[in-house]
Amino acid sequence: MVGGGGLGTIAIALLITLLGGDPGVVFQQPTQSPPVTTSEPRPAEEDELADFVSVVLADTEDTWNSLFQQKFDADYPEPTLVLFTGQVDSACGFAQAAIGPFYCPADQKVYIDLSFYDELRTRYQAPGDFAQAYVIAHEVGHHVQNVLGILGQVQELQQQVGQTQANELSVRLELQADCLAGVWAHHAEESRDILERGDIEEALNAASAVGDDRLQMQSRGYVTPDSFTHGTSEQRVRWFSTGIQTGEFNQCNTFEAANL
Repeated sequence: MVGGGGLGTIAIALLITLLGGDPGVVFQQPTQSPPVTTSEPRPAEEDELADFVSVVLADTEDTWNSLFQQKFDADYPEPTLVLFTGQVDSACGFAQAAIGPFYCPADQKVYIDLSFYDELRTRYQAPGDFAQAYVIAHEVGHHVQNVLGILGQVQELQQQVGQTQANELSVRLELQADCLAGVWAHHAEESRDILERGDIEEALNAASAVGDDRLQMQSRGYVTPDSFTHGTSEQRVRWFSTGIQTGEFNQCNTFEAANL
């Protein structure tokens, strides 16, 4: 770590933020954005899936608006949803379908590739509506990190360290987004009774399916832990489970966790 700023330093700063310290960053974000934009006209067969994605995003907005009011006495600056298939241009650069769903902090937009859901069902063997909802909630988790200043802190620190340490920070960031996705599911179920039988299993299966170790083993037959950027299947399942079981911000501080 350059200048003595290691994981311990950032853990303290992030813990203070997560526990409600200096929430001023919340007020510096725009409070409104267009509800949905699309990169190109959608085929008719994708309309149902597009509607589902929009409904899930709206539900995350209900949850995070409520939590921001409770914790910060502030409005939650809602992200913009961009639906695309194949490729899309964003403030973070040009993206193709191989990237999958992503969040761009530069324009505060959640980009969902509708074709990814077919891949999630077939290639990753993770079918189900709530598996799809988990993907959306994870990207919204990155938006929450951005609003709270966590994402910017991590990206700044990543520029000061070597690749292995930068990857570790990325893993902690992704696992926290998984946990925040679980926080949404917890409060959505508590407030609106959204879960049906088997939904939790679907989400856990999706979290497991996109673990770095599983993806690397499938693609090349071996794993290199130093190159992990999202966490193992077991880690992703554990942190999503932590969020959905507790529903607490302060249980999602992956940057302070000694054991991920």
